[in-house]
Amino acid sequence: MKSSGTGTARAPATPRPTPIGNRLRRLRSEHGAMTQQALAEACGVARQTIIALEAGRYAPSLELAFRIARAFGVGVEDVFRWQGK
Repeated sequence: MKSSGTGTARAPATPRPTPIGNRLRRLRSEHGAMTQQALAEACGVARQTIIALEAGRYAPSLELAFRIARAFGVGVEDVFRWQGK
């Protein structure tokens, strides 16, 4: 653990879920069981990026959101939705 400088230990940061929900798994399934790798290649990103998006650990850039939507032939709003307060 890292010290916060006050003499107390601080727990390592854990990723917070992003307030942006998505339908990536469902859309991949609806598009012939598209793999995470195939979607990643279509969008020009690593498979790990798709994994993090599906798990809600990563919010896409606007450009990536549009690339993903285009890969499925749908609008961005059909892939992503705001779940924040």
